[in-house]
Amino acid sequence: MKQSLHRFLRGAAALALAATAGAAAAEPLKVCFLYPNPIGESGWTYQQEQARQELQAALGDKITTKYVENISEGPDAERVIRNFVQEGCKLVFTPSFGFMEPTIKVARTAPKVIFMNGTGYKTAPNVGVYNARYYEGRYIEGVIAGSMSKSGVIGYVGAYPIPEVLQGINAFTLGLRSVKPQGQVKLIWVNSWYDPGKERDTANALIKLGADTLTYATSGVSIVTTGEEKGIYTLGYYSDMSKFGPKTNLTSIVQTWGSYYIKVVEEVLAGRWKPGYALGGLKEGMIHMAPLNPVIPADVKAKVADIQRDIESGKLQVFAGPIVDQDGKERLAAGKVMTQQEMDSMNYLVKGVDGLLQKSN
Repeated sequence: MKQSLHRFLRGAAALALAATAGAAAAEPLKVCFLYPNPIGESGWTYQQEQARQELQAALGDKITTKYVENISEGPDAERVIRNFVQEGCKLVFTPSFGFMEPTIKVARTAPKVIFMNGTGYKTAPNVGVYNARYYEGRYIEGVIAGSMSKSGVIGYVGAYPIPEVLQGINAFTLGLRSVKPQGQVKLIWVNSWYDPGKERDTANALIKLGADTLTYATSGVSIVTTGEEKGIYTLGYYSDMSKFGPKTNLTSIVQTWGSYYIKVVEEVLAGRWKPGYALGGLKEGMIHMAPLNPVIPADVKAKVADIQRDIESGKLQVFAGPIVDQDGKERLAAGKVMTQQEMDSMNYLVKGVDGLLQKSN
């Protein structure tokens, strides 16, 4: 009788343990996002939020998601990331170059949490990074600007002089000069990712300097709306900006992170995730070009389509020599193609850019 009772109790304990393990296994993965700007109606953070919603819809009750928006890069970011860990987040996305150091710092203290830093370059056993070849779209926008601008003077509102932004400015200028060899990019830095007032003032300053077309690396809508108000063409970034400039916004580089985020989360759920450096562009769908404005002539549209196909196939390399900087120094010899490492350490502006390469704060 006693042996039967012991067997019963052991069996009940085993069933309870299995039930507990099953409940733990079924617990959804908590995925958390840190955003550097307000979500708004467009821009970098808006696209990240669209991706989070797509992720949640795709994976349903397998995950729960949370975000915190408008967090400055630095100590405040570190505080929020630590809070994520304490709240039980098992996968943390920190999509901003300025979040790289806080991410690495917190990751050292939370080895069981996986971190994904967007646009950075430092990895660790529990930290991966991801980025896009935005410069592919910038080259295309430069071609469009060169084809549509009457003066050949393009105004460019810079955010911070980090390699990613410099790649964009330089690729845009190379695209511009491929169709307008004497074209000029007038560059003014605002030292911010998001400052609507400063962006608007800078756009007006560039127009006064003779720019008849504007583009930018910041995240607001002010530059596009200013262009629409003044009849100045704009080339958008991050999101499809046509609704803010229906008459004057020629196209936009649209960032689409949803599919990539779904892939990362599925790898984590399956136990297949590994740290690394993920990079995609037009071919992989991490970026795509918004529909071209009807004001663009048919021959220009055809040229743009050909260029995009050539970039996607690898036939056209955006950073192929010869490339000469502002001071006339050869940075890449004829016949050479720039390596990813060289792009990631870019610290110069190419010939055709009228602006100073100031140091990042």
